Amino acid sequence: MEILALSGVSKSFPGVKALDDVRLSLRAGEVMALVGENGAGKSTLVKILTGIEKPDAGEILIDGAPVDFGSPFDAWRAGITAIHQETVMFDDLTVAENIHMGHHPTLGRGPFRRFVDWRAMRAHTSAVLARLEVNISPDTVLRELTVAQKHIVGIAKALSHDSRIVIMDEPTAALSQHEIGELYKIVAQLKAAGKAVLFISHKFDELFAIADRWTVLRDGRFIGAGTIGDVTRDELVTMMVGRRLDQVFPKVTVPIGETVLEVEDLSHPTEFDGISFKLGRGEILGFYGLVGAGRSEAMQALFGITRPSRGRVRIAGREITVRNPSDAIRAGIAYVPEDRQIQGAILPMSITENITLPMVDRVNGGPVLRPKRERALARRFGERLAVKATHWDQPVANLSGGNQQKVLIAKWLATDPAVIILDEPTKGIDVGSKAAVHEFMGELVKSGLAVILVSSELPEILGMSDNIIVMHEGRIRRRFRRAEATAEAVVTAATGGA
Repeated sequence: MEILALSGVSKSFPGVKALDDVRLSLRAGEVMALVGENGAGKSTLVKILTGIEKPDAGEILIDGAPVDFGSPFDAWRAGITAIHQETVMFDDLTVAENIHMGHHPTLGRGPFRRFVDWRAMRAHTSAVLARLEVNISPDTVLRELTVAQKHIVGIAKALSHDSRIVIMDEPTAALSQHEIGELYKIVAQLKAAGKAVLFISHKFDELFAIADRWTVLRDGRFIGAGTIGDVTRDELVTMMVGRRLDQVFPKVTVPIGETVLEVEDLSHPTEFDGISFKLGRGEILGFYGLVGAGRSEAMQALFGITRPSRGRVRIAGREITVRNPSDAIRAGIAYVPEDRQIQGAILPMSITENITLPMVDRVNGGPVLRPKRERALARRFGERLAVKATHWDQPVANLSGGNQQKVLIAKWLATDPAVIILDEPTKGIDVGSKAAVHEFMGELVKSGLAVILVSSELPEILGMSDNIIVMHEGRIRRRFRRAEATAEAVVTAATGGA
């Protein structure tokens, strides 16, 4: 049974046609995968469905009747809820308080309904969590939960008023493989309960694992829709970005030159032990491992974010001491972190300010800021990475995920490093932006840089690396040359197998 249908939906913003004649349908007991690049119009469509934006044209039908959402509350009353990648909740409130924020049960009647019914709120919270088959106390303060548990609380919040349509926007971005499996079970429960689920993800494995149907948007337009069993991964990629899957990993073969970075016995009391490797000029060295393997932690120690207990690091044969990131930058090491919104970019600041931040003293040449110099540098590296923005003073918060990532890479390239560490460089960005990042990695090694690629996406590691190091429980488990690396062998090593 079709619960929701959109037809002819269009939406424009100043200078941008975000949606143009888009259609979509959601059915009870089904998962619809909404697929598209960053900038394809997915976020705008979600905002229209949740009452944040009003369409300029088109029609929204629920159970065959037209609806007009004047506010998010109207969409909420109609049974539509959204679970976003970055769910806004309150760490210092309890699980029950977060789930019922904005719709607390109250005591009394009429004008006397002014006191929170704490007993009813806890009981309802317990019932919702029981439906999800999770063991979390309603009285637990949110900050005491893991990332995965917070996501579950976000789902419980969405279901606390018995939604009929559940929108999940990149819900697995911060979850481990085990936690993703638990989320799949929750999605199956929603389907069994007759809910319609709109699932947005850049991970094709997820889409093929749980979706029943698919809809593709590109440049704000409807491209196609169908049953998930009748489409291939290659066909979806072609519809999304107009290019084949083999063009997403455009590996450039560059002769590996002299050793640029040498790490010997790098260790940390709790995170990793005995990490040793060499990295040559023009080489892409892939680091692969499951959650908790210690890959990112080792890279953060190299960059001076954390202090190792022992180990030696040499750049171009010269031993260096890295006490903090400033030491690493001066030595020629750059680090693009996994969490671009927390550790990487300063979102309220402009593109120019973000790109020039690590070398603001060198750009300005003294205590007085020189905006023209800063803007020229930002333009040079922003254009080099094809950052899509209206102007270079635009806040990074207003950019898509893919363009935020490009700003981060531009920021560290501007420091003129010898070694650049890319930690999950394509996490949470679309296929087209991934291809652009991969193409630029090829340009980096062709220009003589040495690249360390840390990724949990196996196709990316296999497709882009010259050599691969696999970590397991804080140690190097195995090393592979590109020609000998297979998906089975790499995953076996990552799980601790022989």
